[in-house]
Amino acid sequence: MSTRIPVLKTYKLYIGGQFPRTESGRAMALEGRGGRHVANLCRASRKDLRNAVVAARKAQSGWASKSAYLRGQILYRAAEMLEGRAAQFAEELRLQGDSAASARREADAATELLVHYAGWTDKYAQVFGSVNPVASPHFNFSVPEPTGVIGVLAPGAPGLLGIVAAVAPLVAGGNACVALASATHPLSAVTFAEVLNDSDLPGGVVNILTGLRGEILPPMATHKDIDGIAAYGTSAAEQTLIGENAALNVKRVALHPADALDGDPYRILEFQEIKTTWHPVAVG
Repeated sequence: MSTRIPVLKTYKLYIGGQFPRTESGRAMALEGRGGRHVANLCRASRKDLRNAVVAARKAQSGWASKSAYLRGQILYRAAEMLEGRAAQFAEELRLQGDSAASARREADAATELLVHYAGWTDKYAQVFGSVNPVASPHFNFSVPEPTGVIGVLAPGAPGLLGIVAAVAPLVAGGNACVALASATHPLSAVTFAEVLNDSDLPGGVVNILTGLRGEILPPMATHKDIDGIAAYGTSAAEQTLIGENAALNVKRVALHPADALDGDPYRILEFQEIKTTWHPVAVG
C-alpha cells in the first residue's frame, strides 16, 4: 500500500476583497507541533503592502459613510460566521501548537470580542463625543471621526484572538486597515479573512498580509498614505523604528503589549479625530 503525500493548503493574502498570491512569488513553510509541516504561506513584499494600502484608501470613505448601525450589523454577521466555523479555527490553532481546549476557548473568545465591538459601533460617538459649554450664542459639538487607513501589527500569539482584537475596533470606528498577521500563528488570520469576505464587509476595508515583520514594518512605518499604526507586542527596536518614521507624515501611533486583548472601547478612540462644530443659536 503506497503512502500518499498530503496536498498542503497554500494560504494567500487578502487584498481588496480578493485572495491574490504575493507578487514576489515567495512562500513560507509553516511548521506546527513537533516540527510537522502543516501549510504554506505567502511571504508578502513591499509591493503587496502598497497594493493593500491602495485598496484600503479606496474603501475607507465608503465604509466610514455607512451608518453606525449598518457597520454593527456587518461585524455581527462576521461574528455569526466565525461561530459557524469555530471547529475549523480550533483545529488550525491546534495544528499551530495550542491544546484542543485552549484552541476552542480562543475561538469562542474571538467570536465574543467581535460581537462586543459590533455593539459599540452606534455607541462610541455618544460616549466620546460631547456638547461643550461656550460663552457665546452657539451650540458647540465635538464628535469623533475615523482617522483613515491604519497599519496593524498583530501580536505573535494568540493567532486568532490577536488579529480580531487588533482589527475589530478600527473597523468599528469607520477606519480601513492593512494588517500583518502573526508570523508564528498565521493560519487563523487568513481564515478570518475568508469570514470577513463572506460577511458583506466591503472589499478593501480589511486587508491581511502574511510575512515577516522585519520586511513589512519599515515600509509600513514610512508609507505616506498610512495615517496611523496600531502595533501589538513590539520590541524596543520596533518601537523606535515606528516612532521615528511615523513623524514623517504625523501618523497616529498606538503601541500595546501582546496580551492587550480585552475589548477596551478606548481602542476605538485611539484612531478617531475629534471634530468640533459651531452652530449659532437664534437671539430673540
